[in-house]
Amino acid sequence: MQHAVGSPLPPPPQPGHGPAVGWSPAAHHPGPHQGAAPVPPPVAPGYPAQAPPPHPVAPPQAPAPQQPPGAHQAPGPHRAAPVPPAPDTTGTTGHVPLPPGAPVAVPSVPPAATALPDPASATLAVLLIGPAGAGKTSVAKYWADHRRVPTAHISLDDVREWVRSGFADPQTGWNENSEAQYRLARRTCGFSARNFLANGISCILDDAVFPDRPVVGLGGWKRHVGPGLLPVVLLPGLDIVLERNAERSGNRRLTDEEVARIHGRMAGWYGSGLPIIDNSQLDVPETARVLDEVLSRSIASPPAW
Repeated sequence: MQHAVGSPLPPPPQPGHGPAVGWSPAAHHPGPHQGAAPVPPPVAPGYPAQAPPPHPVAPPQAPAPQQPPGAHQAPGPHRAAPVPPAPDTTGTTGHVPLPPGAPVAVPSVPPAATALPDPASATLAVLLIGPAGAGKTSVAKYWADHRRVPTAHISLDDVREWVRSGFADPQTGWNENSEAQYRLARRTCGFSARNFLANGISCILDDAVFPDRPVVGLGGWKRHVGPGLLPVVLLPGLDIVLERNAERSGNRRLTDEEVARIHGRMAGWYGSGLPIIDNSQLDVPETARVLDEVLSRSIASPPAW
């Protein structure tokens, strides 16, 4: 008879008897080899059975000597090494902590200042307003490129076009879908501007804000960026706007009728108290220089809006 490897062999059968009573191969396989159990000696007739000897009791061990505070204790053979606490990464990107964005406050000017502040070296938040073809994006890029302090440019039209599938094309008109995407893009621009400014980076934004639509107008920009936002209107003549619009392509190019309608609505900014630049006869660098002059006056005396 063959037995499984590693299992104890059964005791040999006695003459005239079968296998040993109580033997169960399954009770001894599978499992590690435990060694044979001790067999008590046979009991002679007339003598009482002896109780098995009690298990030996281990002598009490003396307590381990206590080490003074601060002493190094080696871990035991089976003790897991302590796990260091995870570093606090709240408000950080990688290993560089970034301050959170907050509403932009109104620029402060020292009371003893006699000359106009220099906008080229101040941290500012500027909103450039104007109709399609006014040159907002070109002027904003040039102004941001030529400042002495770090400056970012955010165009609302660029952020709106982040939506690829399902983009609400401006040429299809103003509806609930286009208004929802406009609000989302404006909120995204405001969030980005606040984070740039919180980290010492100026920001200039451009958008075609209508004076007769306060719901989606300056109020939203002020809410998302802060009261320190400085709005400036670019408003060239209609003939200049139509000429610049004709040079556009894709969904940035509007019909002449739509351009004329938008330009007429933008005329409502006259009398609003906001600074207006007529850049009909100005190129981009000259318009940026005039923008600095307007911002100097706005910093010294912020417009009420």
